[in-house]
Amino acid sequence: MAVRHRLIKVTPQTVWSVLADGSRYAEWVVGTSASEPVRGQWPQVDSAISYEVRVGPLRLTNETVVRQCEEGSVLGLEARAGALGTARIAIELRPWGKYCLVIADEHPLQGVGGLLHNVAVEALIQLRHRAMLARLARVCETQPQAEQLEGLHKGRRAAAHSTGGGHA
Repeated sequence: MAVRHRLIKVTPQTVWSVLADGSRYAEWVVGTSASEPVRGQWPQVDSAISYEVRVGPLRLTNETVVRQCEEGSVLGLEARAGALGTARIAIELRPWGKYCLVIADEHPLQGVGGLLHNVAVEALIQLRHRAMLARLARVCETQPQAEQLEGLHKGRRAAAHSTGGGHA
């Protein structure tokens, strides 16, 4: 299984707000050029988004379905990849101090991808996850809410130090 984690310097609520917006999927999922909700209310179980992958002049359209949702903490997805089959992608958010530890776990579920799964494929998934989590961090850390929260934290720290409320 390809499991990768990243500390994102915003609250879990900020990360969840990005994950819970199906129209933003293409902003953080590597290889995806466009996405839009097509069924249900994302990210409720059985809701789906359509996504597009562009490879040169080719445009491939597939679907990702929510299989598990624990609001604010767990998003379980089944991504369809045409002839390659499907993959299970589990994203877990854990509070880590004032930040969010994001854990991504992916493995082939059905089809050719599962049959061809080996150490080399696992390495490619790890590289993809590294890039995906970096993109997710960039999207989350530039959210207006994240900036407001960080400003609020800085303001509180500055006020604590100016009034002598800081610890020695």
